[in-house]
Amino acid sequence: MTGKGQGFGFGLGKMKELADAFKKAQQVQEGAKRLQEELEQMEILGESGGGLVKVIVSGNQEPKRVEISPDALAEGAEVLSDLVTVAMKEAYNKSTATMRERMEELTSGLELPGF
Repeated sequence: MTGKGQGFGFGLGKMKELADAFKKAQQVQEGAKRLQEELEQMEILGESGGGLVKVIVSGNQEPKRVEISPDALAEGAEVLSDLVTVAMKEAYNKSTATMRERMEELTSGLELPGF
């Protein structure tokens, strides 16, 4: 049998920790929403063939456009396909790296478990 005043084991210190944790979670949620909006507006370039092919994606890897130089068309379908693939991979890799960096900036200093 427990004594009076035991409650759930939450003293004032624990309540403050819990309130701080909720506040941090809310800050991260608000920051994540802003970050998502920023990522959607970003234009990240991947290119190949010395600029013959350019692929532009958003900060969350959404394809925005592909630019193909007329000179690239003269290279033939197989080469053009390779150039587009290389540019897409570069744009994707830059975009995911940007997203990762921005998320780390968002969560740095918050001392959240698992981050």
